[in-house]
Amino acid sequence: MEEGQQNIVVLGGGESGVGAALLAQKQGAKVFLSDRGQIGENQRVELELAGIDFESGKHTWERIFAADEVIKSPGIPDTVPLIQQLRDQDIPIIGEIEYAARFTDATLLAITGSNGKTTTAYLTHHLLEAAGKNVALVGNVGFSFARHLAQEEEADCYVIEVSSFQLDSIVHFRPSLAAILNITPDHLDRYNHQMDGYIDSKLRITRNQDEDDSFWFLDGDENIAKGMRRNAVRAKKFAIQRSDIEGYQIRIADQMIDLQETRLRGKHNALNALFAAGMAQVLGLTVEEVKAGLESFQPVPHRLEPVGTINDVLYINDSKATNVDAVTYALDAMETEVIWIAGGTDKGNDYSPLFELVQQKVKALVCMGVDNTKLKAAFGDQVEEIQEAKSAQEAVALAASLAKPGQVVLLSPACASFDLFKNYIDRGDQFRTAVQKLTKK
Repeated sequence: MEEGQQNIVVLGGGESGVGAALLAQKQGAKVFLSDRGQIGENQRVELELAGIDFESGKHTWERIFAADEVIKSPGIPDTVPLIQQLRDQDIPIIGEIEYAARFTDATLLAITGSNGKTTTAYLTHHLLEAAGKNVALVGNVGFSFARHLAQEEEADCYVIEVSSFQLDSIVHFRPSLAAILNITPDHLDRYNHQMDGYIDSKLRITRNQDEDDSFWFLDGDENIAKGMRRNAVRAKKFAIQRSDIEGYQIRIADQMIDLQETRLRGKHNALNALFAAGMAQVLGLTVEEVKAGLESFQPVPHRLEPVGTINDVLYINDSKATNVDAVTYALDAMETEVIWIAGGTDKGNDYSPLFELVQQKVKALVCMGVDNTKLKAAFGDQVEEIQEAKSAQEAVALAASLAKPGQVVLLSPACASFDLFKNYIDRGDQFRTAVQKLTKK
């Protein structure tokens, strides 16, 4: 190692880890990446081509403890022994978002929330890009912040989707605009099953903001209000009001915009649109530019994504709905009777908040999981018919046999995907493929 050269160790070989390693290399650091699990083939090839030293399937503690600084994957909890011992040795540990933010003076717009953050991030980026802004979408959406800075021309503005896990590892990260869309129970196993820990994690998005910055939040969200009472928020506050939604219309700067002219469906997407439009206006967009951007926006994959119509039955992929609240939004957005596909790895769900909507809208439930016992017990008295499937193809075939013209087949699982699929993307892709195969019959 050259004299004065920083020694960076990256823990985790996923998208954020590889992105951080590439950026650290670009900044002239000596980089070593270590992953106790198996690094994917694409990531391996990328690291080898870049000449970045790495190990897979183990941690060599001697090399890790020689670090000047450690960048850890958001998936690694602070409670694991390796992280605790690094802290005991006073070796700085940060996340990829924190590291990347050091190397840009661009405007940072950060969005978090238990539900809706991906759609809102995509929508905000689309509004800005459609209006001609030099903007990039990064973060918890598939393309890491660090990778963009390492490999692409720098943008004037970064729209960053950030998870609570990513926020746990920030130190100086300071977005000019920050938004918390909502806070509902999720990932509580990471926070000792304490809701307050999860709330405080979300509020970290504001911790380094000052009076020159802005913070956007949903008015009336009790958990956000609780977090704001415990965590000083110095930024200018902008409360998104549910009263600015009237039927299918939203109020933006005293003008009403009709969302029926867009592909955004449901009250939750009306709120997402209010957040995106408000932040876009702060960055200089006119109401006319916002309206045009909303009308040209295409739904995000796996989030209320229409994937086909067969025999006058619409099939919708909402695979990203991995908790009960997300399914509540999806069912609320449905305007016709529903054949609902749900199930997977249960995260300790309480399904009772869904009962009223299910009774109103769901005509049949297809349980798609290895163990559907809890799902069947919860909805046995709520739904006329319940079937079980062990694959996306079987689930789609069953749903098609149950559906009548004018109804919707909705994949909105309320559960994680890891019993039958690699992740929610794999689940949604298999659902879409199964629907496409039906259309060809």
